[in-house]
Amino acid sequence: MPPAALPWLIAIALNTVLLAIAWFLPKKLLTPLGYGNAWVLGVLVWGCLGWRGYVVVMVYFLVGTAVTRIGMAEKEAAGIAEKRSGVRGPENVWGSALTATVCALGALLIGSGLVSGLSGEWVTLFGLGYVASFATKLSDTTASEVGKAYGKRTFLITTLQPVSAGTEGAVSLEGTLAGVVGSALIAVVGWAVGLISLLGIVLCLIAAFIATNLESVIGATLQERLPWLTNELVNIVNTTIGAISAISLALIFS
Repeated sequence: MPPAALPWLIAIALNTVLLAIAWFLPKKLLTPLGYGNAWVLGVLVWGCLGWRGYVVVMVYFLVGTAVTRIGMAEKEAAGIAEKRSGVRGPENVWGSALTATVCALGALLIGSGLVSGLSGEWVTLFGLGYVASFATKLSDTTASEVGKAYGKRTFLITTLQPVSAGTEGAVSLEGTLAGVVGSALIAVVGWAVGLISLLGIVLCLIAAFIATNLESVIGATLQERLPWLTNELVNIVNTTIGAISAISLALIFS
C-alpha cells in the first residue's frame, strides 16, 4: 500500500464508524443528507490534515451544536431559533466548512508537491487559515445564539439603533463577548494540536473579530435586499474573510 493512501483509508474507516454510531443515536444532530455530507467533510479533513485538523472540526461541530441549543425554547417562542430546532443539513455543513476545506486541500497540495511555485511556508499559512475559518464561524455562531438568548440590549451594527434580538445585523455586548470566547476556544485547540503558533492564536482572534463584525454589516445592509444571499452564502463569505484576514496578518508580521 502506498504510504500516501493510509491517511485516506483511516479517514474512510473512522468516519464510517462515527456515521454509523451517530445514525442510530436517538438524538439527531444532523439530517440524513447532513450526515452524508459531514462524512465527506470528515474524510477530506483527515486525509488532508490528519488527526490535528479533525480535532479542530470536531470541537467546532460539538461546541457549535451545543451553543445553538442554548435557550432554544425561548428562541423558538420568539421565532428567532435556528430551523429544525438546530438540526443541521448539508447547506449548514458546507456553509460552515467550505472555506476550511479549501484551506485543508491547499495545505495538502502544496505539502505533497503537487502545486509548485509556492514555498512550504504556505502549508503553515493554509493551516492558519483553516483554524481561523472555524474560529470565525464559532465566533459568529456563539455571538448570535448567546445574543439572541441572553442579550439585554441589542443594536443594529450600522446605526447603533436598538433593534429586536434576532434582527439581521444585530449585535449585543453579551453576544460579542461570547463570540470572542468561541473564537479563542478554537484558536487554542488549533495551537494545542500544533496547527498554529502562539502568535497564530492572536491572529485568529483578530481575524474572527473582524470577520464576525463584517458579517453583521452584511446582514444589516445586503441580506434583506438580496434574496439569493442566504445565511449559508453569508457564512461562506464570513469564514473566507476570517481565513484571508489571518493569512494576511501572518504575512505582514512574518
